[in-house]
Amino acid sequence: MIACVRALTGKNPVAYFGDSANPELPKVRTLAEEAARVFRTRVVNPKWIHSVMRHGYKGAFEMASTIDFLFGYDATAQVVQDWMYEGVTRAYLSDPEVRKFLEEKNPWALKGMAERLLEAIQRGMWEEPSEEMTQLLQQLILDTDELLEGRSEQEPTPC
Repeated sequence: MIACVRALTGKNPVAYFGDSANPELPKVRTLAEEAARVFRTRVVNPKWIHSVMRHGYKGAFEMASTIDFLFGYDATAQVVQDWMYEGVTRAYLSDPEVRKFLEEKNPWALKGMAERLLEAIQRGMWEEPSEEMTQLLQQLILDTDELLEGRSEQEPTPC
């Protein structure tokens, strides 16, 4: 709806989110406030990150999906700020423990995350990334390509 209103009027409408998780105490927040709240409480929360890491391949997939959702919200509702892109990059791709987990359990997810975040930069959604972040993402794509090529060379060919 937000993207439709923007396309028709040229302006971003104010969007709200109704939180009825506690039916006795419902809350209404702007979509931007809700995105920031979810980002802090889940997306970059170390407890959540470590909990999905227990699920191996699927946990890595869940982390990649989280970045896809973040990207989608920004593409349609424009509620993701640069500090969020940098925060998720630091929490998932810069952190040595998380990066090692991704490389071992699901390098395809790691590559997809780097590609999606680089796309956010290229599309101007991540408006002012640091040179460090841009280089990290570019290098990750190269590194995971090499890692994946090495894996495919090690796999036996079917008869």
